[in-house]
Amino acid sequence: MVEKLPMTAAGHTVLEVELKHRQQVERPRIIQQITDARTHGDLSENAEYHAAKEQQSLNEGAIAELEDKLARADVIDVSKLSGDTIKFGATVTLIDEDTDKKQVWQIVGEPEADAKSGKISITSPLARALINKKKNENVEVVTPGGAKAYEITKIEWK
Repeated sequence: MVEKLPMTAAGHTVLEVELKHRQQVERPRIIQQITDARTHGDLSENAEYHAAKEQQSLNEGAIAELEDKLARADVIDVSKLSGDTIKFGATVTLIDEDTDKKQVWQIVGEPEADAKSGKISITSPLARALINKKKNENVEVVTPGGAKAYEITKIEWK
């Protein structure tokens, strides 16, 4: 049984673009580097050749990983979701009960999670604590930095 990877349409597109870049830009560039390095003589002592082969290995590994994620993708159209209960795809506004600081998070699939851009993985402690909660509910999350309490002030689907 292949485990499906939930992700938004935007997250799926990002993976497709990265895969295409690695296949159509990086792969030929690295092959050219290997070809150029071969012309420099003895391969056993050719640092450029070994560096290019290492790059090739890393790139091919990344391609295989991207292909696997895309094959297992379960693309969920967040714009078609709605409701008062937090689930995958929801954008949730929270107020930290200790600092009164507002935070906005969208719950997304693991491959597209990026805290800097306000996207947290469905498997993260915060997302797991938020699932099935409603507006104005309080939620407590045990984080690596200790327990945090939040009030849910808004649930959006965008």
